[in-house]
Amino acid sequence: MAYSKHVQTVLERGKVRITDRIAVTKGGKTLEGLLMPRPGIGDPDSLVIKLDNGYNIGIRVDKGTKVEKSKHREPKAIKEEEEFELGKLKAKKVRFNQKKPAISMIATGGTITSRVDYRTGGVTSLSNPADILQNVPELVDIVNIKDILSPFTIMSESMTHEHWQMLAKEGVKELNKSDIKGVIVTHGTDNLHVTSAALSFFLKNLNKPVAVVGSQRSTDRGSSDGGMNLVCASHVALSNMAEVGVCMHGSMEDTYCLFTRGTKVRKMDTQRRDAFRPVNDLPFARVYADGKIEAIQSANKRNSGKVILDSKFEPKVAIIKSYPGCSPKIIDYYVKHGYKGLVLEATGLGQFPTSGKNSWLKTLKSASESGVFLCATAETIYGRLNPNVYSEGRMCRDQGVVYLGDTLTETAYVKLGWILAKTKDMKKVGEMMLTSYKGEISERTLPETFLY
Repeated sequence: MAYSKHVQTVLERGKVRITDRIAVTKGGKTLEGLLMPRPGIGDPDSLVIKLDNGYNIGIRVDKGTKVEKSKHREPKAIKEEEEFELGKLKAKKVRFNQKKPAISMIATGGTITSRVDYRTGGVTSLSNPADILQNVPELVDIVNIKDILSPFTIMSESMTHEHWQMLAKEGVKELNKSDIKGVIVTHGTDNLHVTSAALSFFLKNLNKPVAVVGSQRSTDRGSSDGGMNLVCASHVALSNMAEVGVCMHGSMEDTYCLFTRGTKVRKMDTQRRDAFRPVNDLPFARVYADGKIEAIQSANKRNSGKVILDSKFEPKVAIIKSYPGCSPKIIDYYVKHGYKGLVLEATGLGQFPTSGKNSWLKTLKSASESGVFLCATAETIYGRLNPNVYSEGRMCRDQGVVYLGDTLTETAYVKLGWILAKTKDMKKVGEMMLTSYKGEISERTLPETFLY
């Protein structure tokens, strides 16, 4: 949708185009930002500009409102700049700078690789990597996203292990290209942390950074976090950290992002921009939009080796949560249907019902003897299990349950399927589940990791 004739006249008089950096003076105050197209809804007499903090603001153009090109620095011009029509105005169609370091992006859908369709006010997916610059023009000064690969587009709650395998396969190809400095994976937030765990295990001998990133707020909202998350993820992709991690807002404000180990991160709120927190671990680093990276703990370093795809997965694994009144028959269901391993989320330090009609003891023993691997994680999320403290825990351990320390439930689920695809020897499975391959089991619990 176009701005009103009045606003278009003002913009044409100032030789202003969509995505130009402009200064708007009204009532003695001046605001600067990027001129955005007008949504299909809203006041056609109000300009929409993106401020430097990432928020959009509407300013009604009244008599006396001054609109001009800003004299301050804007993103550098791109070669092969093109124009496209938007109403009666010209909009700049930008291109990545080929001289900037190259990275790859693997897009799975989600709001972070979408933009507002300003004709309808709705959100559409991007098909061209250069289109990202319409939402996040500052990327042009950081990286050259050579390609956006999209092996699939799906809501994260509908993903299966096969989607993780496709992502890992694409990731190996990109990471082993000599000119690619790192990889960004864009993803819906609901199960982003599960995919980050899968990629952590599936990418063997990792040589470069892999930043998994999403957006809690959609691009049509002024409070969208996607732009800054992408900027910080780009800095991570160029960093010296050869790790799979999640790069998301570290606070509700646009102050910094956290880059957190892929096996030790979890979405802890439905809406907050800083919902992704490290659990039983510290982040690798704080990452700022200006490129500053503050290391918090050591990370593996970038190297010249080759990444190996290690993505075989046994899908017959499941998560079962213990709760008051839960029947052990749910375990029988999974055994009957041929499941090979179960992650049991325990209460306290590792307890399951051991008395009364809902005692799990006989069912645990029967499942274990039938060849189903049983392991336990903590329903408290934080902390680590210790089945030796209470007799209930010891009894469950004696029925074959392996206690996984401070491994997160979702990480244990991915790890178990990954290990069961390698061996069916239950003793070996137990040994491997208790081996920390990607930092999923901490040597000890540090007090400063709680509610970081």
